[in-house]
Amino acid sequence: MASFSSKSNTNRSISLPSRSHPATQKIEEELSKLKNWEFSASPTAEAVYNGLLGLVEVHKCMGDLLNLPLTLQALSQCQDKKWVNEILDKSVRFLDICGTTREIVSQFKENVKDVQSLLRRRKGDLSMETSSINYVSFRKKIKKDAKNLVTILKKMDHEVVEVMEIDQLVSAVIRVLREVTTMGISVFQMVLVFLSAPVSKPISKWSLVSRLVNKGDQDNVNEIESADFAFNSLFKYGCNEAEKIQFVQSKLENLEAHFECIEDGLDNIFRCLIRSRSTLLNVVSCQ
Repeated sequence: MASFSSKSNTNRSISLPSRSHPATQKIEEELSKLKNWEFSASPTAEAVYNGLLGLVEVHKCMGDLLNLPLTLQALSQCQDKKWVNEILDKSVRFLDICGTTREIVSQFKENVKDVQSLLRRRKGDLSMETSSINYVSFRKKIKKDAKNLVTILKKMDHEVVEVMEIDQLVSAVIRVLREVTTMGISVFQMVLVFLSAPVSKPISKWSLVSRLVNKGDQDNVNEIESADFAFNSLFKYGCNEAEKIQFVQSKLENLEAHFECIEDGLDNIFRCLIRSRSTLLNVVSCQ
């Protein structure tokens, strides 16, 4: 997948005048932090987790903004309600995507645990072969599922309802709400790109594994690919050496720990999405 820039996505999606307002300053600061974050075509687990943390902060600020008496009053007097349906519709789809992504991460973590369990038992080449086939099959399914979700996100990024000229505060609020949506699209794309890392195949006997051990090659490597290479090489060239098994186990343990963090980040995002939607519905009820 090609790399994506949160900044360029934001500029494309927003049709309202880019007018700031004191009430939106805090959320704009948090959005700016995320805009300056590097959205890589091959993100690491740390980048994914930090993106999720940043999105959580953005949603907290969005809740604070929507609950300001000044904001509630301004929005209740707004005559053009089309933007509300736009934001609410996308919030439902975001909840679905977040829930599906959480399930993918959970399944991925369980598959990694199964492989670790097999390596600890060391039941032989037949069991290893079966495990390898199942793991590769699972990885291909995940890649397909992630690609479908990315397609949905890209469609959402191009769906913007035109809003008539309105007062400065309402205009600023709608603009930042749309920026939050656009930023959420970029962050979830990054999560899905991470999860759909290419399914690797061993090349030469432990040559790539040896390179991954070198510090210089580990800085920006996708942890899923790293674990793939180690596991596939172990399967292809035998699993009798304790040192090789230990190396693969360390890669899998590292990957499992990263999945725990990402899963926690997605849980927080899911809760934030529910709160944000509830807050927006309260705003609508005041109109």
